[in-house]
Amino acid sequence: MQMTFRWYGENNDSVSLDQIKQIPGVDGLVWALHHRAAGEVWPEEEIMEVKKQADAYGFHLDVVESINVHEDIKLGKSTRDEYIENYKTSIRNVAKAGAKVVCFNFMPVFDWTRTDLYKELEDGSTALFYEKAKVDNMDPNDLIKQITNSGYTMPGWEPERLKTIKESFKAYEEVDEEQIWANLEYFLREVLPVAEEVDIKLAIHPDDPPWPVFNLPRLITSEQAIERYLAISDSPSHCLTLCSGSLGANPNNDIPAIIRRFHDRIAFAHIRNVRIYENGDFIETSHRTQDGSVPIDDIVKAYHENGFEGYARPDHGRHLWNEECRPGYGLYDRALGIMHLWGLWDAYELVKKKEERE
Repeated sequence: MQMTFRWYGENNDSVSLDQIKQIPGVDGLVWALHHRAAGEVWPEEEIMEVKKQADAYGFHLDVVESINVHEDIKLGKSTRDEYIENYKTSIRNVAKAGAKVVCFNFMPVFDWTRTDLYKELEDGSTALFYEKAKVDNMDPNDLIKQITNSGYTMPGWEPERLKTIKESFKAYEEVDEEQIWANLEYFLREVLPVAEEVDIKLAIHPDDPPWPVFNLPRLITSEQAIERYLAISDSPSHCLTLCSGSLGANPNNDIPAIIRRFHDRIAFAHIRNVRIYENGDFIETSHRTQDGSVPIDDIVKAYHENGFEGYARPDHGRHLWNEECRPGYGLYDRALGIMHLWGLWDAYELVKKKEERE
C-alpha cells in the first residue's frame, strides 16, 4: 500500500506541503489542475509547475484526481469527440510528470452530494452529512447555495459547471441509465488505448451516494455494477478507485468482499468511514471501525491479505480543534486517519510474519 494525501495546490489549500511532509508514511500527493474546467486541455507547463512544487518536498505525483469528464461526453452529445480528444491530450501530458493513475467519475451533474458540510458530532467535531429526506424534497439550487457558501471551491461543484446547471438537468431528462452506460463505454473505447500507450491506469470512482439523486441516474453503485463496468474491457489500464465511504453509504454493499473479488483491478483506494442511520441519513466519522458503519479493519485486512501495492488515501476527515479548512479536507483528522490505517496494516504485517515463522 502506497499512502498519499490529497492536496489542492499552492494558494488553494489550508494544508501546506511542509505539514504533509510531517505525516509518517506519506510519499505522494493526489493532485489536479483544479482551476481547469472540464473539457479543457491541461497544459504541460502548468503540470510541470506542480511537479516542481512536489519535487521540492520529495513527493511523487503518481495519482491525479481528477481530470473531470465533460458533461457532453456523459450525455453523448455530438460535441463529445472534441472533448475526448482534449482528455487524451491531458492524459499524455500528466504522464510526462510521472502520473500512473488518473481517477475520474461519470456522475451526472454533481460529483457528490451532502446537505450539511459542518454537522456536529457528539464529540464536538464536525463532518460532512447527508440528510435523505432533505435531498428527496429540496430544490437542487438550494443545495448549490449551501455547498458553495463554504468559502472554498469544492471538487465537483466548480463555478463553470454550476453556471449551466439548468441546462444540464434538462438534458438528462432525455437520457436514461442505459444510454449513460453506452456513453461511458464509448468514452472508454477512445481513451483506454491512450492510457495504455503512456502506462496510466484509468480508475473510475463510485457514485456518491450510490443511488439516484434528484432523479439523475447513477451507474457505479454496487458489486454488480462494478462487475459490469470492469467487463467492458480487459485493458490493464481499465481499473477502479474503490471508495469505501461512497459505496459504504449503502449497507447492502459488502466492501471487504468487493475488495477481495476485484483487488487486482483496484488502482486507488479511498478509505473512510460513514455512520448510517435507519432513515437513510449518513455522516462521515473517524476512520476507526467502531465510530461508523463501515468495517475499516476488515477493509485494510482485505487489501493486506491480497498484497495490495496500489495507492491509498484517507479520503475525507472530520474538522477538529477549530481548524479552518476546505470541508472534509483538513489536516488533523486525515493525518489521524493515515496513522490508524498504517497501524492496522502494520499489525496485519506482524501477524503474517509470525505465521510464516511458525
